[in-house]
Amino acid sequence: MRILEGEGVTRYFGGLAAVSDVSFHVERGEVAGLIGPNGAGKTTLFNLISASLAPNSGTIKFKGVNITGRKPHQICHMGVARTFQTVKIFANMPVIDNVRLGAFFGTSSGMSAAEASREAAELLEFVGLQAVSAIPARDLTLANQKKLEVARALATKPELLLLDELMAGLNQTEVAQAMQMIRQIHDRGITIVMIEHVMTAIMKACDRIIVLHHGKKIAEGTPQEIASSETVINVYLGEQSYAGG
Repeated sequence: MRILEGEGVTRYFGGLAAVSDVSFHVERGEVAGLIGPNGAGKTTLFNLISASLAPNSGTIKFKGVNITGRKPHQICHMGVARTFQTVKIFANMPVIDNVRLGAFFGTSSGMSAAEASREAAELLEFVGLQAVSAIPARDLTLANQKKLEVARALATKPELLLLDELMAGLNQTEVAQAMQMIRQIHDRGITIVMIEHVMTAIMKACDRIIVLHHGKKIAEGTPQEIASSETVINVYLGEQSYAGG
């Protein structure tokens, strides 16, 4: 069953099509990857799905409902959450308050302060930040700021989570921890779409991968199919020096 689908999605910036006539789908329970060179349109597509931007043409559906033209908070309340390529946290607020805000924002029925605090504490434990819950978010390492952003997104109780370069800037140990966290999130029944340049990670984590280049979808398939695609190797994987690991 498809939880997300787009048909002919296009977004222009001036005369440039950042996303051009892209059709896609994500199955419920899937871990889907979105890859391509810098400037391929990956984050723009995330912005269109999460309603940070509106498409110039095309439609996007979530659970069969046309969400094109809705507001970001409406998309969130429907069950879509995201992280950002450049971490966006409330730097001067304590770590736990960042997650509390997610809990309050993500529910349309209302949540008490005590409930939000319990939810935030549970999620900080889940991502391994319970020991630093009281410090200002700005004092976290980059890896922990990324974990915080994930916890805040999870606090909105999403059915679909969009992860935008979760592993960028992380060392090998931190990448392994991020991979483990993705598996645990998936085990919670959450569908995941991830943009990533760490090819070893995306090839291991994803059931299916979509490839963008110059705003267009140029390939789609299993990790094995993508890794052996001559087109993808020529425009992207070759520059990654990917060796199939």
